[in-house]
Parts: sequence; C-alpha cells; structure tokens
Amino acid sequence: QAQLAESGGGSVQAGGSLRLSCAASGLNITNYVMGWFRQAPGKGRESVASIDTDASTTYGDAVKGRFTVSRDNAKNALYLQMDSLQIEDTAIYTCAARYRFATRWRHWGQGTPVTVSS
Repeated sequence: QAQLAESGGGSVQAGGSLRLSCAASGLNITNYVMGWFRQAPGKGRESVASIDTDASTTYGDAVKGRFTVSRDNAKNALYLQMDSLQIEDTAIYTCAARYRFATRWRHWGQGTPVTVSS
C-alpha cells in the first residue's frame, strides 16, 4: 500500500526557514512526479511546487525565489526548503505523487502544519 508521510512542519517567525520532508513507502518515487501543495485556513488548496522525474521543477508564483523543492530517489524522499517565510505561508502542507503523463495526483500524504508568526 502506497503511503506518503510528511514531517518537518512547525512554528517559525516571519523571515525564518523550515525544511519539510516527505517519505514514501509502497511506491518508488523514481517513476512519479512529486509535488507539494498547501491549504491555508478558509482557502482552497494551492500548488506550491513540483519536481518531475527528470528533476525539472515548477513553483507557484507566491513562493518563487523563496522555496526549493528537491528529491532523493535513493532515499525515496521529497523535500521542500522554505526560506524567508511569510505569515501568508501559514498552511497545511501536503505532498503528492502522480505518474508523469497523468493529470490526477494519485497518492497524497496527510499533511504537516506550518505556522508563521510575526
């Protein structure tokens, strides 16, 4: 059974950094596009970043230049380095996986909360 498990969330002051991790089990992420999503209180889910099987990356406009997504296929893990955090980054962050030519994200984690305060 495929599972994704996020970790690394927490509370941080504005301007600080956090590094999220997503550990995969029951699937080989080498074969998947991996992504990070977030959902802030009272808002819809937002795409944060994704990394393709060839390691090419895409970012949401709100996080460009501040967040960095990476993957370690040997460890079957996905990461999100978040720098210069802003209060607006407060949300539940969730990792997901989809096949490269699919439009639907097939596997989802449970999410990890990030709270940024002033």
